[in-house]
Amino acid sequence: MQNHLEITSMTKEKQTLPAARQVQQALAAHFPADRLKTRLIDLHAWSSDASFYSLVPEAVVFPVNIEEVQLLFKLAQQHQTSLTFRTGGTSLSGQSVTDGILVDLSRNWPLIKVEMAGDAVRVQPGITGSHVNHLLKQYKKKIGPDPASINAAMMGGILSNNSSGMCCGVVNNSYHTLKYLKFVLPNGEVFDTENKDDYRRFETTQPQLCAGIKKLAQRIKNNAALTTKIRDKYKLKNTVGYSINAFLDYDHPLDVLAHLLIGAEGTLAFIAEAVLNTIPDKPCKSTGLLFFASPAATCNAIPALKESDAEALEFMDRAAIRSIEELAGAPAFLKTLPANSAGILCEYQSDTAAGLQEKLARAMQFIDALPITYKTEFTTDEALQATYWKLRKGMYPSVAAVRQKGTSAMLEDIAVPVHRLGEAIEDLQRLFIKYKYYDAIVFGHAKEGNLHFLLSQSFETPAEVAVFGAFNDELAELVIKRYDGALKAEHGTGRQIAPYVEAEWGAEGYAIMKELKALVDPGNILNPGVIINADPTCHLKNLKPLPVVEEEVDKCVECGYCENRCPSRHFTLTPRQRIVLRRSLSRLKKAGDTTTYNSILKDYAYDGLDTCAVDGMCATDCPVAINTGELVKRLRKENHSERANALAMQVAKNFGLVERLIKLGLRSGRVVNSVFGKKAMFKLTGGVRKIAPSFPLWPTQLTAPVAVQPQLPEQADVVYFVSCITRTMGRDIEKKESIVDVCRRLATKANIRLLIPSNLTGTCCAQPFSSKGFTPAYRFFVNKTIDTLWEWSKQGALPVVLDLTSCTHSLQTCRPHLTPENQLRFNRLKIIDSLQFATDILLPRLTITKKKSKAVFHPVCSLYKMGLNKNMLQLATQTVVEPVIPHAAGCCGMAGDRGFYYPGLTAAATRAEVAEVNSAQCNDCYSTAKTCEMALAESSGKNYRSVLYLLDEVTQ
Repeated sequence: MQNHLEITSMTKEKQTLPAARQVQQALAAHFPADRLKTRLIDLHAWSSDASFYSLVPEAVVFPVNIEEVQLLFKLAQQHQTSLTFRTGGTSLSGQSVTDGILVDLSRNWPLIKVEMAGDAVRVQPGITGSHVNHLLKQYKKKIGPDPASINAAMMGGILSNNSSGMCCGVVNNSYHTLKYLKFVLPNGEVFDTENKDDYRRFETTQPQLCAGIKKLAQRIKNNAALTTKIRDKYKLKNTVGYSINAFLDYDHPLDVLAHLLIGAEGTLAFIAEAVLNTIPDKPCKSTGLLFFASPAATCNAIPALKESDAEALEFMDRAAIRSIEELAGAPAFLKTLPANSAGILCEYQSDTAAGLQEKLARAMQFIDALPITYKTEFTTDEALQATYWKLRKGMYPSVAAVRQKGTSAMLEDIAVPVHRLGEAIEDLQRLFIKYKYYDAIVFGHAKEGNLHFLLSQSFETPAEVAVFGAFNDELAELVIKRYDGALKAEHGTGRQIAPYVEAEWGAEGYAIMKELKALVDPGNILNPGVIINADPTCHLKNLKPLPVVEEEVDKCVECGYCENRCPSRHFTLTPRQRIVLRRSLSRLKKAGDTTTYNSILKDYAYDGLDTCAVDGMCATDCPVAINTGELVKRLRKENHSERANALAMQVAKNFGLVERLIKLGLRSGRVVNSVFGKKAMFKLTGGVRKIAPSFPLWPTQLTAPVAVQPQLPEQADVVYFVSCITRTMGRDIEKKESIVDVCRRLATKANIRLLIPSNLTGTCCAQPFSSKGFTPAYRFFVNKTIDTLWEWSKQGALPVVLDLTSCTHSLQTCRPHLTPENQLRFNRLKIIDSLQFATDILLPRLTITKKKSKAVFHPVCSLYKMGLNKNMLQLATQTVVEPVIPHAAGCCGMAGDRGFYYPGLTAAATRAEVAEVNSAQCNDCYSTAKTCEMALAESSGKNYRSVLYLLDEVTQ
């Protein structure tokens, strides 16, 4: 059996499988087209994860239940292919890429159920750790694992990689907090450790597997040296190989196997559901920075700081500190630290403020005795704490963003005994110099002896690959032989560490692991080549080349943090995939593969460009701040012909006429609806789209133009720039009054003199031209708009308020496109959003008469980018007893008019949020942008309107 396993693991990646087309046809017989991807563009889009490996799958499939997973096992065995399960794709060691069938669980496995009053939580694989913690927050609990990727990493990966993190140590990782596990074996059998009957059923239906697990357990227990090695190695963080401590920790084979699956990286079974014990989420925290003369002096302080009951101890070497010296909020003294300095971010936590003060007082006795060269005061200020943690977390992006183009940003992690941490850091730094990794930095979770280091590596030439191989060999020798440590503390074995598993665990430990794999997965269909791989150079194969393509593309580390922010992620592509495909196109062109190149390029027009909302939300979670929307806008611009640009310029120059024509068309459509039924235009345009898919859809939420009466007081306080969206389609679908009337009345209540200009027709923020990549037309129009605002605002004397947040943001960020004269004018203009107008100007002057009992709020993308979420929360809490801001709220995908052309985009983008809204059982819904309100209303069946309506209702 062992020989069979070694042979298949070596041959798997050499494409000794049946033709991919046969596999695709077999899958197509069982899975609908919307849950099976076989186009070349899709296969290349899913060829990458956060690691530096790349494999093109045969197909990507999205099962919805256990029965379909069982079917996949059967099909894989029939066609002698493999299955790799994937959720967030944030893995760093190559464990979530494959040349077999990729099974994506991120879309259809979202269950979270809090149980036992928050003491436990039931989860499926396809939900992020941060979402689980959000639901646990009301119980003052959280899951044990706290990886830095928790906003993007999903529970399937957190379990399969035995994730830990900054604070959880080795006690509260996935393995130790597991309560129950439901899983599917490669033979299709399903077992659940929560079901007591399954223990006997496991024994009777799986006698060979049951006996094999018992035999392996006994072998370990009979081997005193191996038993001791296992106990010692798991005192440290360790994700190398299988979690064979399970053979010692549990007695029944079903419990042993369930815990072996934690950290097995999807190589043994499919994890369908887990129940985890939760841990307290201590609300009171005190955080400070401590600096020492050297890494050794810093690490020598760790034992005392651990004894002081510090919750987090994050190490930073001088190179790491240097990487964040220029970040916003970085203390000025960082630049003055000596060359060999090192530091620790130290945090104490408690359930109560009094308990925190007591703990901090005791801790200071330890801290004052340390040879500290500089320290900050420990603070409970949340803003300052956030700054400290932002600096710590900013080290990776700071280095990754400035790495040489064409190189991978390699984030590695090792663990060594805490008392030898200082030595290990100095040895690492010597190794960096030897292999010329001059940009390398070291940081990590010092409390557990867990170090991360970041370096840049190119794989363009055989010589560069050889250097990488030699470095890995020497690193393994250093960590394993000198320090008896772990080559992977948190990131999993994957392909990268597979050749070193035997060196770390010894011949007998590795033999146990190989026999376990053969016992549970005799056909080697689950993620072959990961963890167990007989090829000693597998870590040097299928390396991901990173050709120099474009600025945004070249910065990307393909971590996937952006994906949960993207409205098209469940419709076409994610930002990461758009960038992966740009790199694929570059490689294919260079290789001369014109067939694949042309196929991907053709489909990229729709999947990559047309259906990108260019909302820029991807940049908010991207560690290197890439706005893929800007890349898409630039590509759209490059695709425009001279004729298209000339037409766009004519539209910009004659926007007044265009506005009148749009109003006429909308009024005509309303007449059709009034005669033939309120869905007549929806059905009519839907029919046209079947013949001409690019024709816009008339949504049921589309309303009529608003007649705006000017208001020109002699002395004004605020200018109201009524957006073109409001003027053309701003009538509320239920209310007779428009937002203009509501805003006018609110100003009267607050004794604010509102100026509504008389020359609004033909004015616009110019965003439509920017988002579509018509740069010349955009520059012309936005400069014209600034000229107009300068006049309306009395040369900047009056603030200008807009009723559409995306328009506000567009104008607030237009300065780079202005003429020098208008840039000077822009500097004096005060452009504010209707939400700011409500919270900062209206609310202080109004009296709340009676709060609404419950209301739902949708924060649009631009609020995030403008930092106005706090204003939304302020308004919500002051006007509503039970405000609901959905955790799943994100970009609705409307993107101005994109939802009219691609209604599937908005439907996919809002699906999770709408489910949350519907569960709230509330019909009062508010936001700050008309088009977004239309998209959410279309998806939810509830009327969304401006927050100004709410403010008007509850005030006098």
